[in-house]
This record gives sequence, C-alpha cells and structure tokens, in this order.
Amino acid sequence: MALDAETRAEFLATIRRFVRERCVPAEKQVSETDAIPPAIVAEMKRLGLFGISIPTEYGGVGLGMEDEALTCFELGWTSPAFRSVAGTNIGIGSQGLVMDGTEAQKRAWLPRIASGEIVTSFALTEPEAGSDAASLRTRARREGDHYVLDGTKRFITNSPQAGLFTVMARSDPANKGAGGITAFLVETGTKGLSIGKPNKKMGQQGAHTADVVFEDCRVPAANVLGGVEGKGFYTAMKVLDRGRLHISAICIGLAERLLHEAASYAAGRKQFGQPIAGFQLIQAMLADCRTEILAARSMVLETARRRDRGEDVATDAACCKYFASEMVGRVADRAVQIHGGAGYMADYAVERFYRDARLFRIYEGTSQIQQIVIARGVLKELGA
Repeated sequence: MALDAETRAEFLATIRRFVRERCVPAEKQVSETDAIPPAIVAEMKRLGLFGISIPTEYGGVGLGMEDEALTCFELGWTSPAFRSVAGTNIGIGSQGLVMDGTEAQKRAWLPRIASGEIVTSFALTEPEAGSDAASLRTRARREGDHYVLDGTKRFITNSPQAGLFTVMARSDPANKGAGGITAFLVETGTKGLSIGKPNKKMGQQGAHTADVVFEDCRVPAANVLGGVEGKGFYTAMKVLDRGRLHISAICIGLAERLLHEAASYAAGRKQFGQPIAGFQLIQAMLADCRTEILAARSMVLETARRRDRGEDVATDAACCKYFASEMVGRVADRAVQIHGGAGYMADYAVERFYRDARLFRIYEGTSQIQQIVIARGVLKELGA
C-alpha cells in the first residue's frame, strides 16, 4: 500500500524525530552495553516499526517498497543495531509468511509479529552452507504428523530474542538441489531447539546473532510454510530479493549520516589557519561521497517503484545491494580519513560506523554473490 503524500510526510517526520532524538543519543550506550534500551524498543513497537512491511489486514502498516525504502533512509541515520532489533520482523523473518504462508499461518503469526510481541528469525545459513545456500545439511524427516529436524544454523540474526524461526531444511534427501528444501515455522521452546552463545562481532553491537541447533526437534506438519514441501529454497530467494532493497536503503541512510559527520568535522577542524573543509582534497572526498549516495538512492527508489508495480526486479535488486553496500564502505573510509587521527578514536561516531558498515557487504548475499546474480540476469536477458 502506497501512502498518500501528506501521510507519508507525517510518518517520515515522526520516524526522523524518533531516530535523531531517541536513538542517536543512545548510540554510545548501545555500543558499550551491546543492548538496545527496553524503553526505545517499546517506543519502536508503538510507532509500528516492527510491522511496516506487514499488510494492514494482519495488523501491520502495510508499506509498499518505495515507502519502506524511504523509512529505511531515516532508520539508517543511526547505529544499525536499532534497525536490526526490528529488521527480521520487517524483512526476512516475516516475508516468507507474507509471500507464501497459508491463510491460517498468516493469521496465527503475522499480527503478533507486526506488534513486536514476537521477534522472528530466518534460519538459512549453516557452518557449511553460506553463499551456497542450496547445499544446506539440516535434515527434516517425516514421522506421522510431525517432522523431525536435525542440524545447526550459524550467524542467525536475532536468534537470542526470537520467538519464531523460519527454518530451511532438506526434507527430501534424494533431491540434492533446491527442490529438496522445505521451510518450517518453528517456535522457541520447541523441544530439541537450542540457541548458542551470542557471537562477539567486529561491529553492530546491540544486534545479536548466534547458532541455532536442532536435535530431534519435532515440528508439526501444519508448520510447513505454505503447507507444501520442496518450496523452501524458492521462498528464501524471494525473501532475499526483497531484503536486498531494504538493506540497500539502510546503507544509504548510514552513508548520509557518515557524510554529515565528515562535513561537520571538516567545517570545524582547523589546520594551517583555516577549516580543513576549505582544502580541495577534502572537498573532493566530500563530493565523491555525495555523488555516490545520490546514485545509490536513485537506484533504490527506482527499483522499489518498479517492484511496487509488480515488475520482476531480482537482477536490479542485486545491483542495488551490491552498489549500496560497497558505497557505504567507501563513504565510511573517507569519513574516517577526513577525521584524521580522530577518526580512529572511539570518541567519534565514524570509528564505530566504519566497523558497522563492513557487514553490509556480507549478509543477505555477499558482494560476490550479487555479481553472480547480476551476471546471470544479464545473460538470461540475452537468452544466453
């Protein structure tokens, strides 16, 4: 659902105030404690941020992709951990249900996901299956009206807080390809499901990942996503296609914050008797940042609009994720360089954002995977 111009402006202004007045002042605390303050999480729930992508008939805000991208530009202005606390509910943790769930599954889960009562998690990656997602080893064998899951998932975002997992497992051992994979909805507390110790990461403190282990974990057959075996991998790829636009938009918001920090520092820092913003080499870095941000923003908004029109944007979504995630890394590097020695110090936000930005080139498909997806799309268009 697309918002009308007035409603959109009011909604984005509300999110902007929340981010800059509530989240930005708490960034250092989040980095030091590795936790989002509960009061901020509660406010995110009240604002509807856990359900912006969930249809209104299931209690969500029901934003279209363009409006979601505009919202992510605002959310990206602060530490990525704030977005991450609701990110799986907005994206990979809910969209499998939205796209392919049965009506009963949608009504059972989506309202609680949209409200933030339940945090969701998307369990695809494994110790031996990351970029090669179709090679996953987690098994699901049918026993009467249940499936029994065995296997380990790795680096699963929000798993320590999750109440519901979308789990990809191989239900047909004879089918070694994508068609042998089924998606399951697994509730936290199910016997045989355990969560490992939270990972200690380079950056993005406050956003938690951990291993998820299944040992003789019995899941009702009614919890097969969509009620059909063998569709899990295809659901995962559709979810990731959409998620790539979401992540791209977050990268743009973070890049805009980094440019703001760099330009502000350059305007105030004096060397050789004048602000360093007056030096052309500093200006060149600022100009390169602004140009790349505009290019990424234009790519994402155009692709989001086309997706809202129902067009196939799988290749272009990969282009957006590839360019935007690489772009924010370059902007972060320049921001640190403009700060000079101060940029290497934890007292400045750019030091933290430099580490935070590095992850965007890896998750939801590495840059190299995006290149493969893009190249295959180009060749497919040529009929090659």
